[in-house]
Amino acid sequence: MSTGIGNATLAYARVWHLVDVRGQVLGRIGSQIAQTLMGKHKPIYDPSSDCGDYVVVINAKHIAVSGRKREQKQYWSHSQYPGGLKQITMERLQEKNPEKVIEKAVSGMLPKNRLRKVRLARLLVFPDAEHPYAGNIMKRNDTKIPLITQPIE
Repeated sequence: MSTGIGNATLAYARVWHLVDVRGQVLGRIGSQIAQTLMGKHKPIYDPSSDCGDYVVVINAKHIAVSGRKREQKQYWSHSQYPGGLKQITMERLQEKNPEKVIEKAVSGMLPKNRLRKVRLARLLVFPDAEHPYAGNIMKRNDTKIPLITQPIE
């Protein structure tokens, strides 16, 4: 007796979400993006399967943070050589490469396993409102209610 009911290919179909982060808090919107990339909003979610959607983030240079994080938060990297520690503040990284701030925040919220790079490849971040994926977008993030998406009409 078969237990499979319905069309599994429709359940695993990847939807394109558009998220405008202008004025939104980095941590709150980052966790919502991570859940969408993992596919936790779908009824077929399984931690070991890759069933998440594409997320296009626009206006990345207008992201908001609480407190004095913009001046005080440090991003660290090391070259694995003695004295190879590099530090950059969030303020300088925002000026230099605003996409990296959102990518690093979402990366830290994803599970640390083999699917992390695959999921991050579906995150597309743009500093302004222009992006080349306008034809692919199927859902737009509603900023008033988290994780509720509105179909584009």
